[in-house]
Amino acid sequence: MYITLESDYAIRIVSCLAQEQKRMDARSISEKTNVTLRFALKILRKLVAGNIIKSYKGTHGGYELARPLKDISLKDVIEIVEGEYAFSRCLEGSFCCSREQGTPCTFQRVFAEVSQMVKARLSEATFDKLV
Repeated sequence: MYITLESDYAIRIVSCLAQEQKRMDARSISEKTNVTLRFALKILRKLVAGNIIKSYKGTHGGYELARPLKDISLKDVIEIVEGEYAFSRCLEGSFCCSREQGTPCTFQRVFAEVSQMVKARLSEATFDKLV
């Protein structure tokens, strides 16, 4: 099981901005992260909407981090791109894998524990520690 390519690229983009510690244009970000410009722009929009980065228009425009590195975690970046992390679909209210609708999956408790462990670890992994 892997995180999606979009999440991987989003992490690369935030890491790039964290390492450079300056405003960068989308083309430079794309080149440094090996993410196509079109895909980088899509991800940058999500990261701006999620308040991870800021965008600036004009001749001196570009992108920079919106928060201190200690306030940006892997969980933040991944969940902005993917939505809330859950180990299994059975943790979503709209999906029921049981034959009897409304009856919890027999594995649901374990999946919920695993999800919480993953979320906790991703929350601890902040970019000030990673870069």
